[in-house]
Amino acid sequence: MVDGGKLSDHARKLIAGYLDLAPSLTAFGNTVPTSFLRLVPHQEAPTNICWGDQNRSVLVRVPLGWLGVADMVKDANPQETEHGPPPDGSQTVEFRCPDGSANVHFLLAGLAVAARHGLEMPGALELAEKLYVSVNIFAPEHKALQQELPQLPASCSESADRLLKDRAIYEKDDVFSPRLIDGIVKQLKSYDDEGLSERFYGKGSEIQTLVERYLHCS
Repeated sequence: MVDGGKLSDHARKLIAGYLDLAPSLTAFGNTVPTSFLRLVPHQEAPTNICWGDQNRSVLVRVPLGWLGVADMVKDANPQETEHGPPPDGSQTVEFRCPDGSANVHFLLAGLAVAARHGLEMPGALELAEKLYVSVNIFAPEHKALQQELPQLPASCSESADRLLKDRAIYEKDDVFSPRLIDGIVKQLKSYDDEGLSERFYGKGSEIQTLVERYLHCS
């Protein structure tokens, strides 16, 4: 992931795979209609397909360990007197759209497929370069940039459509079976939730009903 004190080409290709398959990965990581009420601006949740390292508006966030920054734990937690051993130099990547509804097994398999896809697909480094952002895309002064970036699905139904579009990538080498993909699509389509965010905007009691239905709150 790190080469010569910077992110390696392998790391950038892997990130490109996550970005390219992000819309269909929501079929595994955002599996109920209320998932998409979270993926809206100003919720510290991603809405656009991009990556970066110093803000929380991005879909794929790469923490700054690759910069070799010392005492990051101390800087983040100044009141703590014991910080443990220093980082070992390993690099992590955060894929930030999944939520508590995720099917963890399918999601991890999907992320593995996306990583392989990025390492193999032509133009991966160019895609990573194109979708890198270094600013908060939800800030008013960066509205134009935010509007240029591709968007995540806005509903389970749209997520299902994107999974159908990418199904050959997931079915390659029998990682996902056609029957499994069909079953996931059928479940997502059964919610009939196109335009959910617009229909429920500002309707607190109706949103609460959805939360209780799909997240099984007591």
